[in-house]
Amino acid sequence: MRFDVITLFPELFAPHLTQGITRRAFETGQVDVKLWPLRDFADNAYRRVDDRPYGGGPGMVMLVEPLERALQAIRAERNDAAPVIHFTPTGRRIDQALLTEFAQGPGAVLLCGRYEGIDQRFVDRHVDVELSLGDFVLSGGELPALAMLDGVARLQDGVLGDAQSHQQDSFSDGLLDCPHFSRPDVLNTPEGEAAVPPVLLSGHHADIARWRREQSLALTAKRRPDLIEALRARGGLSKADEKYLLCLGL
Repeated sequence: MRFDVITLFPELFAPHLTQGITRRAFETGQVDVKLWPLRDFADNAYRRVDDRPYGGGPGMVMLVEPLERALQAIRAERNDAAPVIHFTPTGRRIDQALLTEFAQGPGAVLLCGRYEGIDQRFVDRHVDVELSLGDFVLSGGELPALAMLDGVARLQDGVLGDAQSHQQDSFSDGLLDCPHFSRPDVLNTPEGEAAVPPVLLSGHHADIARWRREQSLALTAKRRPDLIEALRARGGLSKADEKYLLCLGL
């Protein structure tokens, strides 16, 4: 798959694409990323890509013409109809289901806005999907774009090393992930000894699986009860799940 990124700050992407475990997806070409510096498509000596907003107010607005020239160049090179994604606080929140969908597709054009935003006429004519990281405002779309690239890359075959790794992530089955422990078995802390839960040392795979499921249920019920209700609504909770939640008073 291929992601074309329209950005004013292409240098922000290089460290992420060459570091960490997800670099495997980019090095092997499983996820191909091409950066398109927007100023290369300005038609003035100052390489200006923004101007003051009509109606007054603070900040600047990204201009239509440079964006359209960049998109035209991308379309000519890709020769497909990949969706254009605009990262904005007003968009749909990115979630694991969305990343899984894009991880199985041909890619997209990622539009990283800056300043007060992008001229709405470009959005109306060319943007297919608007996405957000959450209910807060960032300086631009580069961080959401990086988050999306990371989330998609780690779902590619062979990237995580263990094919089951991402299947146990938070949200993959609708629940938050359970707690994890490693060596030593007993950790000496100022508050006293902190031991690994005995069930994880038992070697009994069924008991361990049940413990992990119950821990996920308990953590999700405490921090994200909306996810529990969503699972209930689509029949995603087993009788054993419901029995355990009932013991928790839920």
